[in-house]
Amino acid sequence: MIKFLLAAFWFILFPSPTCQDCSACPLLIVKGDGEMKREYANPHPYAGMWVTADGFIRHELLANGRYDEARGNHKSAYQGRYMVTGNHIEYIDDTGFTADGDFIKGVLYHAGMVLYREVLMEGRNE
Repeated sequence: MIKFLLAAFWFILFPSPTCQDCSACPLLIVKGDGEMKREYANPHPYAGMWVTADGFIRHELLANGRYDEARGNHKSAYQGRYMVTGNHIEYIDDTGFTADGDFIKGVLYHAGMVLYREVLMEGRNE
């Protein structure tokens, strides 16, 4: 209960920024060959896609402090905000449910699940 209150208090004090004042909004970068790539001005080191070994659960940690969780074919099964302190992550979804996890040696341990960073292949469009 204390974790929930602290997380709720944090999100009240520091709401997600809007596009007008967000330094982490995506920038489109055009490479010399005309390929467009999406990049963020100030991405968090843990921002990106995290997936279970079977690919069933997918957590996309967005650079703006939001997350989107997909489960199987259900895209956006859960959405909300996250906060990282050191190697610890706190989630609060848009319904108020909270959860947490830890990044240990490049692996995310969250709610009994083990998630690995998804590595995009060079040249693949996002």
